[in-house]
Amino acid sequence: MNKARLEAFSDGVIAVIITIMVLEMKVPHGDDFASLAPVVPVFLCYVLSYIYAGIYWSNHHHLFHAVEHVNGRILWANLHLLFWLSLIPFMTGWMGENGFKAIPVAAYGVVLLMSGLSFVILTRSLILHHGKQSVLAKSIRGDRKGKISVALYAAAIPLAFVNVWLACAIYVGVAAMWIVPDPRIERTVS
Repeated sequence: MNKARLEAFSDGVIAVIITIMVLEMKVPHGDDFASLAPVVPVFLCYVLSYIYAGIYWSNHHHLFHAVEHVNGRILWANLHLLFWLSLIPFMTGWMGENGFKAIPVAAYGVVLLMSGLSFVILTRSLILHHGKQSVLAKSIRGDRKGKISVALYAAAIPLAFVNVWLACAIYVGVAAMWIVPDPRIERTVS
């Protein structure tokens, strides 16, 4: 199957995710800077989640730039990824509205962990379909950064019950690791 429909659908879903997140932010009642104080946690969560949506969109784009076609398994693996990404707006709002309490912070981490794992599943499905000698397989061998990310998410979830700020720092740290798209695919495909 042609990959174009999958890419277009994924782009649309990620655009809707970002739109939902911004629409969930409530406009403060007041015209001074003090009226902004209650929305600061929600805004900070939005910024982090926007960055994550951008990271997934960018890396998804790079991933599919290195493949030629898709099959049913890949379609379902992609839907699995989009399912977890679609939960980001809910978790963003819940974490922000509750001032970074332990359970929402841990739940946010679960969504990040599952998004990361589902991206790994999608990548492996693509490699299985295209072969171990494909451009994609050659360009992402070892995927150390992906493995580290998943391990950090897994560590941050229980850590949220001990220190939410350290858990959040891990989420920010992982995002910082991925802010620049994975150059391995660009080097191999170019």
